[in-house]
Amino acid sequence: MQSRSIFCLATQDSKNVSQKYLDFVSSPMRDKGVETLPGMNPTLCKKLILKGYDKAYTVLGHFLLLKKQKELFLDWMKDICGASKSQASLCYQCLSDWCDMFA
Repeated sequence: MQSRSIFCLATQDSKNVSQKYLDFVSSPMRDKGVETLPGMNPTLCKKLILKGYDKAYTVLGHFLLLKKQKELFLDWMKDICGASKSQASLCYQCLSDWCDMFA
């Protein structure tokens, strides 16, 4: 069932689905680093880590504190690490889809 759900998510917009996205949403959170989040490049990851967000689950925690509200999350990502709207949107969508899969 899980692989079918990933297939459904991946085929919704196959042009924008990366291997990084598929790797992230296909497995439990565990101790994934922020570098595993789609949209996060090394510069953004360094900024997140300096602010105390060293693991993907810490970013997920803030995502949940913001009650999964996209605009709030995008604004927070811009403020916390300087992510562009596109970068933050990739991260948002991945976390949202991961929650749909595992929460």
